[in-house]
Amino acid sequence: MFAHELAQASGGQFLLRIEDIDRSRARPEWEAQIYDDLHWLGLDWPVPVMRQSERLDVYRTALERLWQRGLLYPCSCRRRDILEAASAPQEGSAPPIGPDGIVYPGTCRHGDRIGALPGEALRLDMRKAVQFIDKIEFNENGSGPDGETGRVSCSAVHLIDCVGDIVLARRDMGTSYHLSVVIDDAAQGISHVVRGQDLFEATAIHVVLQRLLDLPVPAYQHHKLIRDETGKRLAKRDDARAISAYRDQGLSPHDIREIVGLTTP
Repeated sequence: MFAHELAQASGGQFLLRIEDIDRSRARPEWEAQIYDDLHWLGLDWPVPVMRQSERLDVYRTALERLWQRGLLYPCSCRRRDILEAASAPQEGSAPPIGPDGIVYPGTCRHGDRIGALPGEALRLDMRKAVQFIDKIEFNENGSGPDGETGRVSCSAVHLIDCVGDIVLARRDMGTSYHLSVVIDDAAQGISHVVRGQDLFEATAIHVVLQRLLDLPVPAYQHHKLIRDETGKRLAKRDDARAISAYRDQGLSPHDIREIVGLTTP
């Protein structure tokens, strides 16, 4: 709703994108519910919508471009392997946590490989990547978790130590959230990305990819998260209530606006 109003106020368009690269979590009925709920809230958008599952060739082309520059390497590590490798050198201390979880310790970084084998992921070599970029910065029109706003920058050291070699192609889908959204934002001419503060730390990753792939860097506007009465963030993985549940209770779109803080009760 916030993004829709921002687009209207600026004379732009609100776009809906179906990010369904993880086919294990994609269901026609869930997609239909998205359309139904958003229309009920009063939102509209141009059709047809962009569907990521139909753009795998585009993502593959971008991966090939990065591979040819020597910026990718195959990784066969599983989550348990990463946890054990990241924890061992610190003698019991907690491994560093980045936007995607535990910062990858680089186990497969120095492998000599012509290409990836079936069942392997592709990781970005962050140490090499930052050498091609002079500045990693973006305009923040909202605020990050710690109040970051305005022109936000990120150092190469932070990217290497606190973000690490992120996965750009998962073994089970051939791409990743980071790669797909960056390419799709550019393809759709996105000028302003509106999303929750939980994705603020990922923005530096997206700027790195935009710079490496010669793509424009949009403005970002991160907003506060919706939380329950105990302060816990509402998320589908925690079985948070769907909009349809509120609709069934007889609440109106205006009631939903009040719940999420877009109007004064």
